[in-house]
Amino acid sequence: MPSSEERIARLVAMRDDAKLGGGQARIEQQHARGKLTARERLDLLLDPDSFVELDAFVTHRSTGFGLDEQVILGDGVVTGHGTIDGRLVFVFSQDFTVFGGSLSEAYAEKVCKVMDLAVKVGAPIIGLNDSGGARIQEGVVSLGGYAEIFLRNTLASGVVPQLSVILGPCAGGAVYSPAITDFTIMAEGTSYMFVTGPNVVRTVTHEDVDPERLGGATTHTTRSGVAHLAAHDEAEALDLARRILGFLPQNNLADLPLVASDDPRDRRDSVLDGVVPDEPARPYDMHEVIDHVVDDGRFLEIQPGWAQNIIIGFARMAGRSVGIVAQQPAVLAGALDIDASTKAARFVRTCDCFNVPLLTFVDVPGFLPGVGQEHGGIIRHGAKLLYAYCEATVPKVTVITRKAYGGAYDVMSSKHIRGDMNFAWPTAEIAVMGVEGAVNIIFKDRLASAADPESERKRLVAEYEAEFANPYIAAARGYVDDVILPSETRPRVIRAFDMLADKRDTNPRKKHGNIPL
Repeated sequence: MPSSEERIARLVAMRDDAKLGGGQARIEQQHARGKLTARERLDLLLDPDSFVELDAFVTHRSTGFGLDEQVILGDGVVTGHGTIDGRLVFVFSQDFTVFGGSLSEAYAEKVCKVMDLAVKVGAPIIGLNDSGGARIQEGVVSLGGYAEIFLRNTLASGVVPQLSVILGPCAGGAVYSPAITDFTIMAEGTSYMFVTGPNVVRTVTHEDVDPERLGGATTHTTRSGVAHLAAHDEAEALDLARRILGFLPQNNLADLPLVASDDPRDRRDSVLDGVVPDEPARPYDMHEVIDHVVDDGRFLEIQPGWAQNIIIGFARMAGRSVGIVAQQPAVLAGALDIDASTKAARFVRTCDCFNVPLLTFVDVPGFLPGVGQEHGGIIRHGAKLLYAYCEATVPKVTVITRKAYGGAYDVMSSKHIRGDMNFAWPTAEIAVMGVEGAVNIIFKDRLASAADPESERKRLVAEYEAEFANPYIAAARGYVDDVILPSETRPRVIRAFDMLADKRDTNPRKKHGNIPL
């Protein structure tokens, strides 16, 4: 019988073997590709010395195709828990040095275990993805493992935050786990996602495309909208995951993190009084408004490269996390199109899931016209954003900076869809449509019979502008709670969120709504 010393020595040796993954040679290959190992990534992601590993000794159970001669401790994924800024998180980090990170039955069970634990104790889940996909030698068993993970992603959705960091290949069915999670971050140059790879695309459609153009970080953060953020390298990608979690609660029942801020709550900024141009068609950058309102000008923009006509992201107001949605007049005049509607709707629902208050800046001339938009389903996609705002029960504060026209006025967290506090700047124009268009319709007959139609149009436009192109008619009806100076936006918004801190609002009891997907 082995002595105690021999038993302890065996344990130490097995732990050392588990930490080596696929071995030193494959670790060196991983580094040669410009990639970190699964454990090195966890060291960067988590607080120092906080990682507690689970299932380090798990191995696969397969015997076919020579797998019985290739048994590696951990079986291709490192799982466990640790802390980020002192807060508990559960993690799994796929290890490409072991069977190319391919998923087996045992591997899936490890991932499912930490996901189940995360939901039980109410802590975020972070997945670091670097995998060749299903372990083909195990056949349908590996596919079943993916489905088990997808189910848990879905059941955990809206309960605990879920983040996916793509740090290598993520292809085939594997892509659907990140797609269900709340945020997806990719590393430029070394990560890619696609359902079918370049070879299959080439065979079926005869399109010649490389992995980067088909599903790289730039593609998914600028064209498809599948990923939320692209990072220059793995260290930045992992830091972005930490930063996002800093704005979110541990779970849907927990309080938001509150961060001390030296930025005065009552700070006024006279720069804002001159942001909106006098010319209605002249653009300005809504980032400038956001930066002058939030704590210390710090704004973590989400999906900055996709659907740039709308801005979404996280900031703090008096140390409190807020989600921001804002038109960008510098792109497509801030009009809502298919991608912008989908982008903002998803973000609004994410914030509502985790009780993050919403601050909305409005400068919207309407929905983008065009055959492509109509045939692409702008009605359905625009309804997603409307649905998201209507459904949201978190505190909602809205600031109309300039245009709020037509149905887009209704959609952008208006008073009519349960906006809690709605402010307007003196430059706001709340109307069915722009002045020129309204005059052309309302006074069509008068213009047609006028001796000098152009002079008459100018006169009518001036009259209409004076009477309707302002926020005071809406304010008179209570659709706007107050007309405020741009420079006092920060203190007014902070006071509004203070007042709404204990807000209680509910939706009718139901299994779930039927959002127009």
